Amino acid sequence: MSNSIVKAVALGAMGASLMASTALAQDDPVTATMIIYLDPSVQFFNPVVRGAEDAAEHFGVDLDVQYANNDPVRQNDLIEAATAAGVDGIAVAISSSDAFDDSICAAVEQGIIVIGFNNDDLEGADGNCRQAYVGMDERASGYELGMRMIEEFGLEEGDVVFNPREIPEASFAVARGGGIEDAMSEHGITVETVRAGLDPAEAQNIMTQFLIANPDVKAVFGTGSVTSTVGAAAIRDAEIDVPFGGFDLAVEIANAVESGAMFATMDQQPYLQGYYPIAQIAMAVRYGMTPTDVDTGQGAFLDQSRISDIIDLVGTYR
Repeated sequence: MSNSIVKAVALGAMGASLMASTALAQDDPVTATMIIYLDPSVQFFNPVVRGAEDAAEHFGVDLDVQYANNDPVRQNDLIEAATAAGVDGIAVAISSSDAFDDSICAAVEQGIIVIGFNNDDLEGADGNCRQAYVGMDERASGYELGMRMIEEFGLEEGDVVFNPREIPEASFAVARGGGIEDAMSEHGITVETVRAGLDPAEAQNIMTQFLIANPDVKAVFGTGSVTSTVGAAAIRDAEIDVPFGGFDLAVEIANAVESGAMFATMDQQPYLQGYYPIAQIAMAVRYGMTPTDVDTGQGAFLDQSRISDIIDLVGTYR
């Protein structure tokens, strides 16, 4: 028998053995709770949930998706309820660097796998007991967007830019806004910010009124999906012509980039933020694999030259 045939037989036997062991392992029940800090109306999280549900189907996980509706008390209650129920794993958006420390640590101490997604503690693993984080490096992404805008539009010392923030104290706003500020401060550029809130119509009005009152603004930066969704409309309503960049993907954001009304958006691949935590929980429980950080912000910059590649996937896989 030739070496190639021997190798093929051996590999086939190995594959059959692996499939058999995997099939047995798949029979073991795995339960997981995913906790999203906003509410179901925020379309950014649709691909997150799709990714989580796909992973649950692929790995045989009994998945429960819960929404905290931007209420830290409710989010802690959801973490504590999942802990009391004895789930195998919790995937949670760590939207505050302090509010969920105790409840997450209590879950980990009980032997539950806890993976942060979408938002992380500003100190990372040093600030929270979660075992891994799946999401973009938000401060680095804010800095990259800021630097690209400076280079593309000739922003310079003495200029003022506008960076409205949905929830200024939320970890994503602190990190992304901080990255933008880092880039601007290196060039002597002032960053002005306001609380825009989570209601798109209200955010658009707040942004429009600020721009009308501050006609010397040289650029606008969205911080999250809401300000990035309504930013182009606010600039239009204010009847000014300034460059605009932001974060995340929604139909309105993709259309604005494609039309040129928006310079670029920083994509954090939300489908992966749902898929990987649930997959890692299953593998940790079944096979003892250690959860690891995943940076979903690699290649995040999407401008007019790249948006056409993914525009048809917005709301599903992107």
